[in-house]
Amino acid sequence: MQRQEASILLSAIAGKRALVVGDVLLDSFVYGEVKRISREAPVPVLSERRREMMLGGAGNLVRNLISLGGTASAVSVAGDDAHAPAVEALLGECGASSVALVQQPGRKTPTKTRYVSGSQQMFCVDCDPGGSISPDSERRIIAVVADAMGGADVVVLSDYGRGMLTPELCREVISLARAAGKPVCVDPRGADYSRYDGATLIKPNAQELADEVGLPVGSDSEAEAALGALKARLDSTPALIVTRGAQGMSLIENGTVHHHRARPRSVYDVSGAGDTALAALSLGVAAGLPLVDAMALADLAAGTAVGKAGTATVSPEELLDAAIPGAGDADWRVLSREKAAGTVQSWHRNGLKVGFTNGCFDILHPGHLASLRHARSVCDRLVVGLNSDASVTRLKGEGRPVNPAAHRAAMLAALESVDRVVVFEEDTPEALIRAIAPDVLVKGADYRPDDLPGADFIRSRGGEIVIAPLQPGFSTTALVEKMKADASR
Repeated sequence: MQRQEASILLSAIAGKRALVVGDVLLDSFVYGEVKRISREAPVPVLSERRREMMLGGAGNLVRNLISLGGTASAVSVAGDDAHAPAVEALLGECGASSVALVQQPGRKTPTKTRYVSGSQQMFCVDCDPGGSISPDSERRIIAVVADAMGGADVVVLSDYGRGMLTPELCREVISLARAAGKPVCVDPRGADYSRYDGATLIKPNAQELADEVGLPVGSDSEAEAALGALKARLDSTPALIVTRGAQGMSLIENGTVHHHRARPRSVYDVSGAGDTALAALSLGVAAGLPLVDAMALADLAAGTAVGKAGTATVSPEELLDAAIPGAGDADWRVLSREKAAGTVQSWHRNGLKVGFTNGCFDILHPGHLASLRHARSVCDRLVVGLNSDASVTRLKGEGRPVNPAAHRAAMLAALESVDRVVVFEEDTPEALIRAIAPDVLVKGADYRPDDLPGADFIRSRGGEIVIAPLQPGFSTTALVEKMKADASR
């Protein structure tokens, strides 16, 4: 997908409201290092370094819907155990617009604990509730869904097989949605998809589709046959999409099959990639996008997610980063102050270290390039603040800048070491630094750390100041003076 197309689709799905009904899991990741074998048995011993908790299952879907620019309300079931408050807190922290967590006495909250050595997952421990939810829990969930239906643009059923989405509950939620004119997207689980019939879109993965219809889903022709067989069983479901990993996705709609071929990518961790795909598909359906376009966006999102560790989310900015540049693209790396602040917030949510540097960059020279490369080496993402034309004139005098801000910004944005560029009107970048709140402030060795605008703010947030070495013999002012001297000869 080209960057310009991705930008249009992301704008279309922004702000769409999803009502998520499904199994929310509490995912724990235990990270450590294996250096020895146990004396008690021939098994590796993991020395724990850190432990993280995050939302899995339908909770990860909620996280992805929000990170992609939509909003999400969550309806789920938890046990009356110590894990339920953690699930509710995490749903609130991730930005869910509302949370209805029905607690059922005697039931366990579903959890999944993964043990990871370095970047390799060793094994996983599941704790399942065991059995379907009670009729009373069903009635309570249906009442909550009925009340929330009016505020949704799409309803999403996220079935992780933990017993919440019973056949009766699925049919009733789909019936309520259809009566309200709301589309329904489903991530299915288990056998007999008739419980989901009447949904707008059902999205199994290749193995799930193969298990459901008893047919292989390897080649395109096999995927077409399997989709056709499933569609024949679901008279009231207009569309099906199967996710096929490295082979992309296939859609059947109105009797026609469309294949979207995935781009080759480095795969780090496939955990939760299906949730990322479903989030993009569901927001696309909510926005009324053609399903072929929603499928392409979902593939771009899932492909970006598999390059991260754990059940990761992706942001619109990351999707634009991952999209293919097109000849007609505007320079999307040049942002307003407000958009840059939102971008930095999304980077922070994904655990990225954000650096900041600034300057006039009137005539780019090797000294600038060395400084920018050094700045990028101390962070995961680099934002460059660029003095506006008026600001440069006040600082450097009449006749400067040589190049207007638009040209200077485009040149910076084209550099591999620069992730975003923001033009600021003030004489110093302090207001911009306070607005975007980076983690690292980088400036050249011709500045003293204590004299840098914004340094106190960075330190107050636990950030750091980095002084980059200067490349001797390079100066924009000297270049300008040389050009003037050469022109007067």
